[in-house]
Amino acid sequence: MSQTVDAPEISKGYGESVFKGAIADKYLKAVGMSAADLDDYSWINDSAKADKVAKALLKWGLDAGASSFCHWFQPMAATFRHGQTGQVQLSTLEYNSDGTPTFELKGKHILFGETDGSSYPNGGMRATHTAGGYLCIDPSSPPFMRDDCIFIPACFVSYDGHALDEKTPLHRAHQAMSKETARLFKHCGFEVKGAVNNIGLEQELFFIPREAYQRRMDLQFTGRTVLGKMPARGQELCDHYMSPINIEAEVYACMKEIQEQCYKLGIPLKTRHREVAPNQYEFAPLFGSVITQTDQNLMVMQIAEEVARKHDLACLLQEKPFAGVNGSGKHNNWSISTLCGAQLLNPGDLTAKSGNPNLFPIVMAALVAGVDEYGDLMRLAISSPGNDFRLGAMEAPPSVISTYLGTQMTAYLKDFSEGNVYEYKPATSPINLGVDIMPIVHAPAEDRNRTSPFPYGGHRFEFRAVGSSQNVSLVNTVLNALTAKKFSEISARIEAGEDAVAVAQDMLKKHFKVVFNGNGYDPAWPAKADELGITHIDSGVEAIDKFVAEKNVKMFESLGIFDAMECAARRSILLDLYVGTIEMEVGCMIDMINQHAIPSAKAAGIDTAGMAAGVSKLEAALKEMHAASDEYEAAKLARVLRLDTMVEVRKVVDDVEAICPADKWTIATYKELLFVDTGKFK
Repeated sequence: MSQTVDAPEISKGYGESVFKGAIADKYLKAVGMSAADLDDYSWINDSAKADKVAKALLKWGLDAGASSFCHWFQPMAATFRHGQTGQVQLSTLEYNSDGTPTFELKGKHILFGETDGSSYPNGGMRATHTAGGYLCIDPSSPPFMRDDCIFIPACFVSYDGHALDEKTPLHRAHQAMSKETARLFKHCGFEVKGAVNNIGLEQELFFIPREAYQRRMDLQFTGRTVLGKMPARGQELCDHYMSPINIEAEVYACMKEIQEQCYKLGIPLKTRHREVAPNQYEFAPLFGSVITQTDQNLMVMQIAEEVARKHDLACLLQEKPFAGVNGSGKHNNWSISTLCGAQLLNPGDLTAKSGNPNLFPIVMAALVAGVDEYGDLMRLAISSPGNDFRLGAMEAPPSVISTYLGTQMTAYLKDFSEGNVYEYKPATSPINLGVDIMPIVHAPAEDRNRTSPFPYGGHRFEFRAVGSSQNVSLVNTVLNALTAKKFSEISARIEAGEDAVAVAQDMLKKHFKVVFNGNGYDPAWPAKADELGITHIDSGVEAIDKFVAEKNVKMFESLGIFDAMECAARRSILLDLYVGTIEMEVGCMIDMINQHAIPSAKAAGIDTAGMAAGVSKLEAALKEMHAASDEYEAAKLARVLRLDTMVEVRKVVDDVEAICPADKWTIATYKELLFVDTGKFK
């Protein structure tokens, strides 16, 4: 019996603003095609079909009042860019020979575009005299419509073919993973055409009163408070976590409207709830293809910022907007399935569909080896500036890159590596509540380890350490790359005459040290990880430098994801982002002290010498950073400035705030910022 119930009156409008499925089919049939033609990406190589798709898109847009279109692309290091994307909106308006207006959109218009590649972060791959940047449609991600514009997801490359965006490397890595999955599985007796990486992103964010936000230069410019005394109440009782969302307050209406706008774009935000910190919330969608899910998450963040404004709120996406309470992450739930639907991380499903019970442990051996060998790249991928304050702070996993597998799978893989080869059949554990009328709860094979950066559970891995503001393209580029590399290595050894099971056993023996099922928050764990030789990089700056490590460049080049120039460019871009972020934060801190904190203290008769000395210290550190010999040295100095000097100066200012009369303090306080549902405190 089907458990679904149709409710057209409620589901009306779902996906109406995205060109796929039934919506696209209606317009494509009018030009002799169908929505199924879009699933065969070869249409982009047929100019006649491309013209038909363009005409269908145009009619769809005009029927909804959209007379413009753009290629929608993802520049690198776009953290502070609204929506984290680039676009030039072009009108489809043209003129007939008699001067009357008409509208035109051709295949060539939607397939390709050209723009300036030198004005975006590019790490030296483009310059003013070599500025060509070229856009190409991504047929795997459907066009969508907002207001009067049709958005066409696109890749962005240089005149020399170097990737200038986040999307192109993700496609390359995904393609490599798909090809290497098919290659390996063929050796194991399971013929597949390829594989797809599916992800689900848990987006955490803050909603705060807009009036208070507008009295915080630091929040407006950087997304983070660089000053601010903790109020008498924070998150001590965890009373905000999953408590009811106040249906009479602004946040509830705001979240509902965000869901409604996403719903029209075919983005099914499945969950909404309060998170741990005051004013912190979360949205999470259904699982989907890594390409479309990444695109959709960028749109979710943009919509959240825009809709919040309508409800007199501000949406904060930065990883650590407030000191003293939890910051925000974006858990990247990650799985792989073959194109025929076999789930690589579901042992029962993979065995049933492949007929080979050894395939699951072979896959797991590759992933364990990949996490161990390329843990530095995983750490690099989460080195957003805001993650400085989250990793290992009892709110996010530590900067040690390990994986949790649970007791059952750990024991099974140890057995397997030692020669005891049998099918893995995870068992659930019954939990009796001790009440006769209650059903028996069946716990899965794995507990939930929230202290692990990369735990297994529910037929997926969860990369928990990803930052909330991040475009997850690089994160999933790395995960797909290390998977492809290890699958490739196993295949090569099989092709050289070795047995697949023996190869997997060898990999597990060499790399099983990276499996850690304990408490990642244990203060003793980082030192123990160092003894074991597990990746442990506290500094995001040092992690970024790993982009040019010889083994990593070699791996990326071997899979066709990045060449040496692209690796060096991205290292440079990420270092510049880090330095630029701290530069803005220090500038805000200096201005807020000079223009607000010191005048407020003087008005209250409080001594300001300590704050003035703090400003001098900040200015001297900033000058030293600017004089650094290169971007890496500048970034290292920026990190010290941020985590030591700014923290020291902040304490001085926050101590003054603590004794300054509320009516004299002109900066919006944490009391005003953090309790949008409770009331306004000053």
